[in-house]
Amino acid sequence: MNRYEEQFRREEHRSSSEHNAHDHSERSRTSAGDNATRQKASRQFVVERKEKATRSRKAADEVVSRNGEVQRRAVRGRRNQTIKTAERTEHTIKRSARSAGKNTVKSGAKGTVKASEKAIKTAEKTSKAAIKTAEKTAKATQKAAQAAAKAAQKATEMARQAAIAAYKAAVAAAKAIAAAIKAIAAAIKELIAAIAAGGWVAVVAIIVICLIGLIVASCFGIFFSSESTGTPDNTQTMQQVVQEINMDYQSELDSIKVNHTYDELEMSGSRAVWPEVLSIYAVKTTSDPDNPQEVATMNDEKKQLLKDIFWEMNEISYEIEEVTETVIIETDDGEGNIIEEEVEETTVYLYITVSHKSVDEMMAQYGFTEEQKSQVEELLAQDDSMWAAVLYGVYGSDDQIVMVALSQLGNVGGEPYWSWYGFGSRVEWCACFVSWCADQCGYIEMGVIPKYAGCVNGVQWFRDRGQWAENDIEPAPGMIIFFDWDNKGSSGPQDGESDHTGIVERVENGVVYTVEGNSGDACRENHYPVGYYEILGYGVLCL
Repeated sequence: MNRYEEQFRREEHRSSSEHNAHDHSERSRTSAGDNATRQKASRQFVVERKEKATRSRKAADEVVSRNGEVQRRAVRGRRNQTIKTAERTEHTIKRSARSAGKNTVKSGAKGTVKASEKAIKTAEKTSKAAIKTAEKTAKATQKAAQAAAKAAQKATEMARQAAIAAYKAAVAAAKAIAAAIKAIAAAIKELIAAIAAGGWVAVVAIIVICLIGLIVASCFGIFFSSESTGTPDNTQTMQQVVQEINMDYQSELDSIKVNHTYDELEMSGSRAVWPEVLSIYAVKTTSDPDNPQEVATMNDEKKQLLKDIFWEMNEISYEIEEVTETVIIETDDGEGNIIEEEVEETTVYLYITVSHKSVDEMMAQYGFTEEQKSQVEELLAQDDSMWAAVLYGVYGSDDQIVMVALSQLGNVGGEPYWSWYGFGSRVEWCACFVSWCADQCGYIEMGVIPKYAGCVNGVQWFRDRGQWAENDIEPAPGMIIFFDWDNKGSSGPQDGESDHTGIVERVENGVVYTVEGNSGDACRENHYPVGYYEILGYGVLCL
């Protein structure tokens, strides 16, 4: 080995050492994850190595040229070997770089995938737990809602039962008051008889009579007017006089319709209710400065006074209007041609209006003092059952709706009833009237009677609940009566379905007396034989 070969070997060894150091440095950087930088550095090193090899080859060529062909061959062989070694080193470096890059990518990707899988599994577990918690919460809420609903139903039923009990208690009290009034009237007769016989109870009787006389002689004596003493001056009860005035009022309405020819009828308005009329009558009669009279009894003079007050409070007026309009009439000329012809048609409208004065207006008209006004207020503040006993002889629980219905007699047009139901204009209002009366008694809220505007629906409601009775029974006051007209009005022949409804007032001597709304477009009393063929049946109230 000459000095040139030794020099070449030392240079090759140094290059190999530099390559190893450089490769180690590149691997360190690759392990840090910078694959792109490592590949770039590897390519740079290969370039540098080639440049050094080229320089070595030139140096070797110079040595060979100076020392001969043999030396050139030796140097060329080692040179080729060095070049192959450099190429193998380059290949090794590239493969190492690729391997390191793949390992780095695989390691990073696998780590990321595993972390993602763990995150997904954790999210799934969390969502499942949340769903289970939500389901448990929903079930708990549902159970709580069901429990609350049951509690509300129980509370509603308890309130309903309490209302019914309270109502029955009030009715019982009303019966007791009515019984007391009857007992007082009977006691008066007995006491009068005892005084006439000269018994020892005469003194006590006189005292009692004086006390009762104070009440009877006052305006509150009106509540004793439902009984007749049988004396010549008291042959009629207040109930009989009221019915007579009601008939006069209805006759006035009917006479207007009968005495005028019309095509269309429209009725509207309402009259004063009887408690208001009787309160004015009682105070005016008992406190008249010229001729004060008690109101516990009835005679012709007081009956006429009551009639005068009634007609001063109530008024019936009417108006006739002719409306002419042009209409087109189409006819066929017989050859398939339609001929249009303009003609004038005149429609006659009969408008009947019922109106009444208020209590305040009547007190002002009669010039009532403050004391008289106070008496009127006291009378009107009394329980409705007191007035029902006076006006209609009504005492029973089922009779409450009868009392309300009777208080509406004479109202025409039905506007208070169909508008209460929710209609914006007039409809056939018999069922609305019954529903309105039931609502005034609290029966709809209590579930005793349905709110119905169609008679067929009302029949079905009672039938569904087993509260239906056929027309062959003798009904009780307060039952709801349903009719199936036989070619009456626009009803057509009987078809087993209800056309009209009302309220049973009473039954006397085989005759059913009723109060019906929309009877001739008015509230009026009617009567039919028990079992009448146009009576479809009855709805029975369960109180």
